[in-house]
Amino acid sequence: MLNLLFRPFVFLHFCLASLLVPVQPALSHEFWIEPEKYQVDSDGSLKAGLRNGQLFKGARLPYFNHRIRRFETVQNDNVTPYAGRMGDMPALVIEDLTSGLLVALHETTPDLITYENWEKFASFAQTQGFDDIQNRHNARGLPKSNFGEHYTRHAKLLVSVDHGEGSDRAFGLETEFVALQNPYTLAVPEADSPALLPVQLYYKGQPRPHAQVEVFERSPNDTVQRRLLRTDATGIVPIPVRAQHRYLLNSVVLRPLEDNANAVWETLWASLVFAIP
Repeated sequence: MLNLLFRPFVFLHFCLASLLVPVQPALSHEFWIEPEKYQVDSDGSLKAGLRNGQLFKGARLPYFNHRIRRFETVQNDNVTPYAGRMGDMPALVIEDLTSGLLVALHETTPDLITYENWEKFASFAQTQGFDDIQNRHNARGLPKSNFGEHYTRHAKLLVSVDHGEGSDRAFGLETEFVALQNPYTLAVPEADSPALLPVQLYYKGQPRPHAQVEVFERSPNDTVQRRLLRTDATGIVPIPVRAQHRYLLNSVVLRPLEDNANAVWETLWASLVFAIP
């Protein structure tokens, strides 16, 4: 059955991989961790919600432990499992803060969608950069209707506590973005000129080359623009960033699923959220 809170919906295919485009109404449902404040004081608290929606805008989801495979926070490289209460909104609240870069990690349990027709699945897959999906599907002799897909979410959030100094790293999510420079200490022009923040995409602990990356950029006036980029041969992509803007990165792994009674494909959704001071 389709779970409306966690399902990536179909959205329009954008052909130009590096073009910054205006908001469109029918884009895919991403999943991310979004804080109430991206820069907090160590004597305060961090509050962040799990969100599902379109173009960096969406509904907050409550804390449900049966949907969580992994939920952790990292301060000064100390990894701490996080456990909330059922139904908590926001889903993440931390009172004991330490100065530096704080990282929150979240992975979901698998969920299922069943496609009644080929066109919806093909449109979704092509939008996520898998233009060869029809050949891959046909080569496996799969049906063109009433087939399933499992999907999981692999989300990361970067927040500055006090000075925000520190560095991101790979934490072993099945698919994961790693910011190779700290966005809160990155030198960014005061004007609207962008700087470049290098980010590396991982899958199963290895850099993921030549993968599509969606960049959602929210400006101070709350407008959102979407850009499509691709990682290089080492899994790295430079992200153009501007002062006082917030960012959501999204990338999807689409892999075959064998010997499963309900699904023939599996998607893994990586997200990274941060802001530029």
